[in-house]
Amino acid sequence: MSAKRSVVITGASTGIGWATAKFLLGKGFRVFGTVRKQSDADRLSAEFGGDFVPLLADVTDEAAVYQAAARVREMLGTERLAGLVNNAGIVVPGPLLHLKPSEMRRQMEVNVVGPMMVTQAFAPLLGSEPGRTGEPGRIVQISSVSGKLGVPFVGAYSASKFALEGMSESLRRELMLYGIDVIVVGPGAVLTPIWNKGMADDYREFDATDYGPLLQRFREYFAMEAKKGLPAEEIGRVVHIALTAGKPKVRYAVVPQQFKNWTVPRLLPKRLLDRLIGKQVGLVRKSS
Repeated sequence: MSAKRSVVITGASTGIGWATAKFLLGKGFRVFGTVRKQSDADRLSAEFGGDFVPLLADVTDEAAVYQAAARVREMLGTERLAGLVNNAGIVVPGPLLHLKPSEMRRQMEVNVVGPMMVTQAFAPLLGSEPGRTGEPGRIVQISSVSGKLGVPFVGAYSASKFALEGMSESLRRELMLYGIDVIVVGPGAVLTPIWNKGMADDYREFDATDYGPLLQRFREYFAMEAKKGLPAEEIGRVVHIALTAGKPKVRYAVVPQQFKNWTVPRLLPKRLLDRLIGKQVGLVRKSS
């Protein structure tokens, strides 16, 4: 049995997943990290060393996810997995009135169905399977401030994170049967590639809609806010707390300028918040 505690992180090639892997390795964990490309597996193995084990798996590929779980099972022997960090995710931007249903399905498949399937695959190693040694593991779900506050033009992403938050709450109560805890980490703006990838998508399909002129303004506003984001390492630090604290919170909000960007929006009346957000991005009622 390994002397090191072991954790699985999905989406470990860049951003929050990479930073969390680096932080946990520095704290003495062995990290299994999912990546989608062999080149990323090779890069991370060289960068992180022998305590990092790459797993080639897309979270939407059921066969690959269960193959990854089988590999972790083989390496763990009879010990329990200390943690599962469901981090992999994408942003599908665009106004909901004109978003293709197939794009909404893609968003949900990665950000909601993926974490559910990964959890099902690794739950036996975390503690739902009898006969393993060690304390039951913990599941950390990487959500977002958008899982509590809906943002225009990233409604599909917000919907997926709201769904993840609800699923996590139900799962936390269901897994009390096995002593497996579920903790949500909800970042605000973070200096990672995920938003750059999403915001770089082609918006021309929406040019002819009433939202066309507003999307550029939104992207400029978003780019300005993103520059104020937290380093991804800060999320890794909070994930470590969630995995190791004696009595972890059920949710950690990790938001830059927290009072302005988290506390105040949560306290304001919804209609007032609507007007403030609408003003920021130019969502003023069209004259008839």
